[in-house]
Amino acid sequence: MDYHFDWSVIARNSDKLIDALILGLWLAVVSLAIGSVIGLLAAYARVSGKWWLSRPVWLYVEFIRCTPLLLLIFLIYFGLPEFDISFLNKTQSFVVSLSLYAGAYMSEVFRAGLASIPKQYVEAAKAIGLRPWQRQAYVILPVMFRITLPSISNNLISLFKDTSLAAAIAVPELTFTARQINANTFRVMEVWLTASALYLVTAYLIAILLRLLERRYAAIR
Repeated sequence: MDYHFDWSVIARNSDKLIDALILGLWLAVVSLAIGSVIGLLAAYARVSGKWWLSRPVWLYVEFIRCTPLLLLIFLIYFGLPEFDISFLNKTQSFVVSLSLYAGAYMSEVFRAGLASIPKQYVEAAKAIGLRPWQRQAYVILPVMFRITLPSISNNLISLFKDTSLAAAIAVPELTFTARQINANTFRVMEVWLTASALYLVTAYLIAILLRLLERRYAAIR
């Protein structure tokens, strides 16, 4: 084996890698937040009982679930400008793509959460005279959040890993930055092992933090 490791390359580029990692985390968190809003609205549309609301949402969810995320990214980034929608830069375009992707999956999570709420909670809210919007704000949504928190946590970790696909449209997250460093230095093993370790450690730390959050809030009291 003639390959000799030179970790000084990583030391010289550590600031670039850390900045790229932070950008990836930001992309995942923002996309989850936007996707959660989309998913919540879509979930309510699915359980509304009105076909003109539920049917379009069903089509949206099925389209996203059956379309590779990379293809969705290309459709948004390269396709929208063909319709004169060119106000999106590459980072914004990726956030839109990942948010739409997250929204479809979060809609199923929230729909299952709404269906899992014990009926006695809603009946008790009605019995004490809460109005429909009060029942939603003070009973249904808090309980649903606690039920779905483990799934939300898993989706955040998954979205963080999916940010690596942003490299396909030159968003300077971790994978793209690692590829640039590799192209400039030809230190294949050092760069990709470091990138893999950063993904692994970060995802593991996110998982630990989210498990602590789940222990505090996931149980219905």
